[in-house]
Amino acid sequence: MSSERKKNPEHFQLNPNWAQLQQKLKSSAKPSRHSKNPQSETPNSILGKRKERPNSESDDAKPNPLIPTNDDSRDMDVAITLMPGIVSVTDVLAMDCEMVGVGQGNKSALGRVTVVNKWRNVIYDEFVRPVERVVDFRTHISGIRPRDLRKAKDFRVVQKKVAELIKGRILVGHALHNDLKALLLTHPKKDLRDTSEYQPFLKEGRRKALRHLAAEVLGVEIQNGEHCPVDDARAAMLLYSKNRKEWERSVKDQLRLKEKQKKRKQRKKPKADINHSLIAS
Repeated sequence: MSSERKKNPEHFQLNPNWAQLQQKLKSSAKPSRHSKNPQSETPNSILGKRKERPNSESDDAKPNPLIPTNDDSRDMDVAITLMPGIVSVTDVLAMDCEMVGVGQGNKSALGRVTVVNKWRNVIYDEFVRPVERVVDFRTHISGIRPRDLRKAKDFRVVQKKVAELIKGRILVGHALHNDLKALLLTHPKKDLRDTSEYQPFLKEGRRKALRHLAAEVLGVEIQNGEHCPVDDARAAMLLYSKNRKEWERSVKDQLRLKEKQKKRKQRKKPKADINHSLIAS
C-alpha cells in the first residue's frame, strides 16, 4: 500500500489547511481578467474602481432631467446659428432673466437673459449692459460679475432679438411679468405659460418659488446660491412639458369661457340702448 502511494503521489492526501492555502495562493497569483462576476474583484482596489467609472454608472447616480437629451437638429421649425451648432426656435420657448441694481441699487435692470427651446437646448444666452450705471451686481443671487458686463451687448440689441424670438410663440417662465418688465416688452396673455400661476402648482392659492417646484415635481435642486438662468429656464420648460396636455386644455377652456361672457355682454347691450331711448322719448 505504501509503495502505491510513492508511485502515485497524486493520490496522496494533503493536510486540508495546506490544500486551502495552496488554493488561495493560486487564485491570487492568476486573477481572472475576463471574470463576469464584478463581485469577485477585490473590493479594496481603488484603481480598479476608477477604471470602471467611465463604463459603468453607479446605481445611486441619477441623471439630471434638466440636461437636454435631444440635439433637435432634425426637429426644427426655424434653424438659427446663435449658439455653437444649429439649434431650433420651436413653437414653445422658455425664458429666464437675472437682474442687477441701478439708480440707488433698489431699482432692477436686466443683466442677463436666457431662452431655451422645447427640447431645453439654449438658443439665446447673453449678458446685457443696462442703460443706467450698475451700482449693485447682486452677484450672490444673479451670478453676474463686473467682468461679465465689460463686453456685454447693449440693452436695445438684446431687447430686439428677444422680441423677434418670442413673437407668435408660447412663452414659458416663472413670474414672467418681472422678466418682460425688465425687457420692456409685452406678450399676449393667451400665449403666456407662467409656472408661478398655474393652478395645480399653487398651494392654497399661494405661489411657490421655482426652486420648490423643481424639487417637488422634478426632483432636482436649483438656485442653491447663485442663480443660473439656464437651469431656471430649463426647469420651467420641463414643468410645462410634463403638464402640457392638461395645461393647454385649461387654457382653451378659459378662452371659451371668456368668449361666451363677451357674447353675453354684447347681447345685453342693445336691450339697454332700446330702454334708454324709450325713456328719453
